[in-house]
Amino acid sequence: MRTWGVNLGGSVRLEYAENTGGFLSCGEGLPSWARTALFSIGNAALLIACAVSVFSHRWRRLALLGLCLVFAGGISNLVDRFAHGRVVDFLNVGIGPVRTGIFNIADVAILFGAALVVGRHARSPSPDDAP
Repeated sequence: MRTWGVNLGGSVRLEYAENTGGFLSCGEGLPSWARTALFSIGNAALLIACAVSVFSHRWRRLALLGLCLVFAGGISNLVDRFAHGRVVDFLNVGIGPVRTGIFNIADVAILFGAALVVGRHARSPSPDDAP
């Protein structure tokens, strides 16, 4: 991973990082063929499943918004991976010495979207689940 950074003062730092792994560089140490299978082919398969799910189920608004955010973030990372073989991460947040790993806006969209889907379904069952 190549990195450089700029401290914006406060809790946000901009740090350029070329990430060949997954979220927060997980899996970066895997062999190239395994990273390709997991982060390119696996990601594409999950995105296809998301797209099919949007049209085959009746989603509530917040859950649908969440699924769209997951799809948008996933497609953004997938395009980077196919075009460059890596994803560019650039955000690092924290307070003092307590910092997150380096991530990008697509990662934020994926996590926020997943939280909306899970939160919406955990709060109330869908009408299709009723006895």
